[in-house]
Amino acid sequence: MFESFKRNWNLKGLKDESYASLFEPYEGDEIVVFDTETTGLNPKKDAVLSIGAVKVKGDKILTSESFEVFLKPSREISAESIKIHHIRPCDLEHAVEPLEGVKKFLEFIGNRPLVGYYLEFDVSMMNRMIKPWIGVTLPNPQTEVSGLYFDKKIALIPQGNIDLRFDTILRDLNIPKMGQHNALNDAIMTAMVYIKLQHITKLN
Repeated sequence: MFESFKRNWNLKGLKDESYASLFEPYEGDEIVVFDTETTGLNPKKDAVLSIGAVKVKGDKILTSESFEVFLKPSREISAESIKIHHIRPCDLEHAVEPLEGVKKFLEFIGNRPLVGYYLEFDVSMMNRMIKPWIGVTLPNPQTEVSGLYFDKKIALIPQGNIDLRFDTILRDLNIPKMGQHNALNDAIMTAMVYIKLQHITKLN
């Protein structure tokens, strides 16, 4: 009931009726797994440099329908931030304006449920761009894969200290780590984690 109230309250702030479909209940069988690369880890002051996303249908990752976009930064990226996101100035040669990238992202996800690793951060970063433009935050249902992993693990280690680092989860689930660190590859690996967790009742 609270989620329904929150969605309806959010809908009241919508500035662009062409995005009202985001609030409609999703009746399909796909989800979207997405990730961002940012200039830092502070949603209040840092910016999104790239967005990677992939659709998942059942046990299939629809890589042929993947999404990747680079966004023009408002200022020159520092050497320190490159250590975080691994995006070099040459990688941004064909970057688009942030608003254009956000439009393409919303078109890609539609009203599908969203899945991610530490998704709250990525959603916060996206909402900083989305809300000033259309007046609302992302209303899509959201699933956190580290939470799914924790729930499977805690059944065996009720008082244990569960390591939720992404590399640890990949290793525990025997999922190969893709070589190049970027938003799209991270989204694909997160999709693999999500699919694997759907078929596991508990973890050792």
